[in-house]
Amino acid sequence: MALYSAILPCTALVMLPVGTLFVINGTSTLADLVLVFCLSLSIGVPLLKALSFAGKFPQLGYKIDEIEKAMDNEPLKTNDNSFIGNSHIVRFEDVRFAYKEKEVLHGVSLELSEGTLTALVGESGGGKSTIASLLTRFWDVKSGEILLRGTDIRKIPLATLMDNISMVFQRVYLFQDTVYNNIALGRPDARREEVIEAAKKARCYDFIMELPDSFDTVIGEGGASLSGGQAQRISIARCILKDSPIVILDEATASVDADNESYIQQAISELCKGKTLLVIAHRLNTIAHADNIMVIKDGQIAESGDHKKLMDIGGIYHNMVTKRAVSTGWKN
Repeated sequence: MALYSAILPCTALVMLPVGTLFVINGTSTLADLVLVFCLSLSIGVPLLKALSFAGKFPQLGYKIDEIEKAMDNEPLKTNDNSFIGNSHIVRFEDVRFAYKEKEVLHGVSLELSEGTLTALVGESGGGKSTIASLLTRFWDVKSGEILLRGTDIRKIPLATLMDNISMVFQRVYLFQDTVYNNIALGRPDARREEVIEAAKKARCYDFIMELPDSFDTVIGEGGASLSGGQAQRISIARCILKDSPIVILDEATASVDADNESYIQQAISELCKGKTLLVIAHRLNTIAHADNIMVIKDGQIAESGDHKKLMDIGGIYHNMVTKRAVSTGWKN
């Protein structure tokens, strides 16, 4: 690119004497020479910009292919029927799921009782995140059913299902917009005082007020202008404002520093009051108080029970806790 930038201006040095010779010989006119000279100066910059994209053309073709593949996928079927009932019990009944041809969940049956905390633990790749993703209909089950209020979630209008579920992930995405609008996404019709109250409950009000324009401060794409812990608390404020009865937590404190962890734990406590919780646990000491702990291994529920019961069994969970205690010094 630097070579082209150097060569293009030099074309004038060649064109002027050659063009002058053509004019003297009568091959061309002075007007033609002036026109060509002006065009040569104006075409250089667009040509350089076009050349700068040359290396991206192969990537563009690949991305177009991927977009076409996504567009060819069959859309999730939705149902416009009304959805009634007040219970927020969630049941998985003999659920099987496969990524393409590989089955990763093998007949999973479980129940999330209303107002309780259910934790999923186990090695990476065992199927914990898949279970949470199926509940939110990121995918549909291969066979079996997932029931909410006794209704198969595939028969619940997708918008209604999403109204009933809030999700907090380790990796948070915030939009390049004001802090206020990022929180208000949880419930766009909320009053300003409700947004501010959600920020206070999520323990992010104080640092928001220290920003240049407080709630009207525009943050960077993806929350780039905030720390990971600050972005996490704003996402929790969004969920608090939404106030869904079911909350899925992919343990939000797993990748933050100790200073932010205590704030996030307080924010999560506010979020989870009276909710039905499904927690994907990475730090076992944070779920010792769970009503039900399920050990997921190779796409199946290997063990199930509260902390005391699983420790008394002396199986997979006991070994996990023991190893964690040795490596971190945690004592139950």
